[in-house]
Amino acid sequence: MRFPEDVPELSDDLVTLRAHRPADADDVYELCQDPEMQRWTIIPVPYSREDAVGFLTEIVPSGWQTEHGGQHWAIEVDGRFSGSVSLHGGEGGVGEIGFSVGPWVRGRGVMTRAAKLAIRHAFDNLGWQRVIWRAFVGNWASRRVAWKAGFRGLVVVPGGGMARGVRYDEWIATVGRDDELEPQGNWWKVPEFDGGTFRMRGFRPTDAQRVMEACNDERTQHWLAGLPSPYELHHAEGFIESRKEALASGEGTAWVIADAVTDELIGNISIFAMHGRMNSRPGTIGYWMHPEGRGKKVMTNAVRLAIGHAFTPIEEGGLGRRRLTLQAAVGNTASAHVAEANGFTKIGIGRAAAPGREGRWDDDYIFDLLPGDPRP
Repeated sequence: MRFPEDVPELSDDLVTLRAHRPADADDVYELCQDPEMQRWTIIPVPYSREDAVGFLTEIVPSGWQTEHGGQHWAIEVDGRFSGSVSLHGGEGGVGEIGFSVGPWVRGRGVMTRAAKLAIRHAFDNLGWQRVIWRAFVGNWASRRVAWKAGFRGLVVVPGGGMARGVRYDEWIATVGRDDELEPQGNWWKVPEFDGGTFRMRGFRPTDAQRVMEACNDERTQHWLAGLPSPYELHHAEGFIESRKEALASGEGTAWVIADAVTDELIGNISIFAMHGRMNSRPGTIGYWMHPEGRGKKVMTNAVRLAIGHAFTPIEEGGLGRRRLTLQAAVGNTASAHVAEANGFTKIGIGRAAAPGREGRWDDDYIFDLLPGDPRP
């Protein structure tokens, strides 16, 4: 192919994919100073303006002129270079997509639109049967674009990616020619709720210290025997990071219960186990309190707010659950009281269902709640 003459222009009502130009050098250089760009891609760091010129005058043209090379498009929005999207490979009808977008247009759906234009071109004009997306684990922005573009079958490949001589775990997912380029499953949001003396919000990295304190509490350790003991700061940090995976996979959502004045964590509520069939829509609710939050009826009221969100239809911003379950160890009267105060019905006992300390197994009360059940 001749570059730039033979580069096809692709567009929708917001985004245009076009050939890169030497005049894009300043914007490419600016994009590659972005900390997120440097963290999640394999560009040189530090990145110089000469690197930008080399990308535009050597790497991009060479890709178009090499069979199964990288076909790079510039993303243009409102007349300005705003990122790049590329297709690589294609041997046997399978290739990969890569993309980046400038901070000045993030949050407008630009990258998802650009990715869909390139994917559709790969299927309709290049004869590809499947497109592969990959990203370093933790690059949630890239994963969200892939989810919105219909990629599915996500797997984690330990050490699958490398940047600047360092190996990183990698996410990989694919989309096929006959697949719909639309999200598969749910990526939950965490709405905030005002409870008067408390509020419910999403987790932040700064909550780790309070999570560690709560999970080292003697009472918490007794009833949640699966927790590490001692529960260290890195355990708390890992727990907070894992909440992002639960949201992205559709498995669950979690709130911090925060003091209304100090915003410090005083508890946690999670709704999880939501991978059931779409027509069953189950969910399980669980909770724990920091010692400073106990004895104030905070958990009872917070659970009430979580239940309301769980039973709100998905199209109205809720979780669309048809049924909630809850388990409380026999003897954990505080947890059982929260369940009963919110209308849960005790439907049985799971014998030796809950692991305890020192190898013991405790019985569990099993509760459930349906949307139409009376609630205090």
